[in-house]
Amino acid sequence: MENKFMNELKKGILYIVATPIGNLGDVTLRALEILKSVDWIACEDTRVTKKLLDKYEIQTRTLSYHQHTKNKRTEEIIEKLKNGENVALVTDAGTPGVSDPGNALVEEAIKNEIKVSPIPGATALSALVSVAGIDMQKFVFLGFPPHKKGRQTFFKEALDFKIPVVYYESPYRLLKNLELLRELNCSKNFIIGRELTKIFEEVARGNVDEMIEYFSQKEKIKGELVAILY
Repeated sequence: MENKFMNELKKGILYIVATPIGNLGDVTLRALEILKSVDWIACEDTRVTKKLLDKYEIQTRTLSYHQHTKNKRTEEIIEKLKNGENVALVTDAGTPGVSDPGNALVEEAIKNEIKVSPIPGATALSALVSVAGIDMQKFVFLGFPPHKKGRQTFFKEALDFKIPVVYYESPYRLLKNLELLRELNCSKNFIIGRELTKIFEEVARGNVDEMIEYFSQKEKIKGELVAILY
């Protein structure tokens, strides 16, 4: 038991660090302390994270960790942690492990008896829920709809829930998916948040026809979106 305890002490800590979803001022003081103190920062996109690091004059080394590098990088990061180095995992925006490959790294860290510590902060999900203005004591989160296969099934299931459904949406597929919902005779209402915490932040509310009309008038829909179907 003593040897196992000593081995755990020698290992590093994997910090899961939430970063701003838009406004860089939304980062927490604790997140900045961790990002400064760790040996490595694993980033979804090092170029995006660099903007945050530069703003707060953080010199910590970075490496990329995303959907296309996760298998190779997971092994590399686990080795660093086993060797006593501390690593912070961040995404481009929000909390790692929510609709991104961060959960795979956490799973491996747990298997290797490496401590995983959450550094909470912003998520687009909680940001929109906080301004919904409807009863959100219970809701279901479905992540991103499938691009092609399973898309209709996704929205049919979303319509069947008796409680609000929260999902992420791409600006490139928003209108297409709203039109699919209209074909499915959607009688529910929407709250759609776009560019939350940024300069052009907006929250649109209405039924499916109103949402299609509203977003069809835009020359180009920019920024990731969060939707509540209720």
